[in-house]
Amino acid sequence: MGSGKFLSVFSPATEEERKANFDDYWEFTQQHGGELFEEDRDLAIKRAKLKSFQDNPVKLRKPLADPDAFYRNYVEMKDDPKSLDKMTLMLTCIYKFARHEWVGIKGAWDVVPDMANSHSVEDKISRVHLAEEFCHVRLFDEMLRTCGLDKVEWVPLGPISEKVYEQFPKFPGFLMDTPAFVTELMGVTFYCHLHKLFDDVLADEPEVRERMKALLDEITIDEVAHVGQRRNFIGPTGIKISEWLVSPFYSMFFKDIPEVALLFDVKQMIDDGKAFDFNSIPQHMIDRSWVPTYCKA
Repeated sequence: MGSGKFLSVFSPATEEERKANFDDYWEFTQQHGGELFEEDRDLAIKRAKLKSFQDNPVKLRKPLADPDAFYRNYVEMKDDPKSLDKMTLMLTCIYKFARHEWVGIKGAWDVVPDMANSHSVEDKISRVHLAEEFCHVRLFDEMLRTCGLDKVEWVPLGPISEKVYEQFPKFPGFLMDTPAFVTELMGVTFYCHLHKLFDDVLADEPEVRERMKALLDEITIDEVAHVGQRRNFIGPTGIKISEWLVSPFYSMFFKDIPEVALLFDVKQMIDDGKAFDFNSIPQHMIDRSWVPTYCKA
């Protein structure tokens, strides 16, 4: 894969290496996101970037043929998904993926100490990490608005799923760190495949295609760094478990979003997750992201 500058994300790392990388990541994130606005769950640089997109809007040349099909199916699929056009499937898929992230970070935000009460580097990183995820939901919302969908509501999942997401951040690290890492890895895998899908679905909408890619790049750059950061929590046994969990986690999560099987090759996404080594990420994104030292060749 790629130029071979990087090693597998499942590469071994000593405890000393991981500690040094926490400090390095904290320095990176201070420059990357800027000032944290706790009450707004926002970051200064991220806020300015979103505003630059909003101040220079791009719209579809040819509006969606049937916006009602999106609104009817975006929270829960009511129609036969095979009856929907590819554009609508892609947009409902984007919403459903982002919705899971939104629900997860809502639950975590109230559990992770705020910055004033974060006394370790790990706690400070976690707080900024969550703020970045809230910024991602705003970027996803901007994607939908770019395609003419300005009546989207971010609604909770069912009560059982909501409870699971609320309790997950309260788990001790030895239970939480491994699935959290695999979840971040799954996100990057999904975004890489979504980026390619834009070329297909938006072939006749070059301005919107490039705007959607630019919005997605902002998310993916953060998520690539999150993969490295989450990897940093995991020791030798945990990383072996993580590699094993890729297939069942990806399969279980994507099965819950019926659009995925119609838009993507899930087996290929699983294979890409197992083989992930940062080399497939474009250089311009790597330059703005972060990779652990023990994943550098």
